[in-house]
Amino acid sequence: MASDQVQSILSQLTLEEKAALIIGATPWQTFAVPRLGLPAMTVSDGPHGVRRSSDITSMMTGSLPATCYPVAAAVAATWDKDLFYELGQALADECIALGVDVLLGPGINIKRSPLCGRNFEYLSEDPVVAGELSAKLIQGVQSKGVGTSLKHFAVNNQETRRFTVSSEIDERTLREIYLTGFEIAVKQGKPWTVMCAYNRVNGTLCSEHPYLLTQILRNEWGFEGFVVSDWGAVRDRVPSVQAGLDLQMPGPAPHNLQRIVEAVNSGELDVGCWIARLNACSISSCAHRPRRRRARSTSKGITPSHGGSPRKRLCCSRTKAICCR
Repeated sequence: MASDQVQSILSQLTLEEKAALIIGATPWQTFAVPRLGLPAMTVSDGPHGVRRSSDITSMMTGSLPATCYPVAAAVAATWDKDLFYELGQALADECIALGVDVLLGPGINIKRSPLCGRNFEYLSEDPVVAGELSAKLIQGVQSKGVGTSLKHFAVNNQETRRFTVSSEIDERTLREIYLTGFEIAVKQGKPWTVMCAYNRVNGTLCSEHPYLLTQILRNEWGFEGFVVSDWGAVRDRVPSVQAGLDLQMPGPAPHNLQRIVEAVNSGELDVGCWIARLNACSISSCAHRPRRRRARSTSKGITPSHGGSPRKRLCCSRTKAICCR
């Protein structure tokens, strides 16, 4: 969809609809505006399998059947970029079959401590290895019209007080160790989304951190997608909008929707900043939809959904090659 078409749609939205577009509608979907042909986006956890919830209106439900690939830590031990690209394409096939628009991965936080509970899904203790391999995975997934969400930005490398800790760090260490992998992945892989972390960095919440989300990610690295929060990472929606956070998840969050409307009406929320967040979410939702439709029609090994129950038959030779290489 062309930019002028997106702008035409935005001009027809009410203030409340605009506020809703930057907050999730359910735990796994964005807000849709059927009267303008604006669809919802469905997201799903990854990154070594598609954990598509059987009920997208609930956080605590079982998942639809999907392939469980070797964890990122194991696949990264191959140092095989081509394998990561192939894995990305296989994951995209599953996303297409299960009706998923954005896969929430890869995760590339640095393995700083063996006590980090998510080390299995992170790639490496080396930022260059993590960046190079994740870029290939991103390219593989997105080659089929499915988006990715590079996470968790940034410096979220421990399990103790993961949701509240402040990572105190000097600029050189931040740049050389903790941001290098993200920089490589953003510039080479061009992920459609980046997910901000729960923690604080030098006292400021990642969801309200303009230095990370705007100055570094967008201005220095040229990121053109949208930033989504980790699930429950937003404390106050207005400063997070001002910092550069485009989409709050999960939804619904009616209190924050009303907070945005009131902030816009009162002048507390700068209109230019507000429109930038809205543009990022809306353009991503509209622009990639035709590409996803083409991918669905051309992907091999897919059994289409029937009666609202997506099913999939992944090529056995590909699965075996990835799992056993």
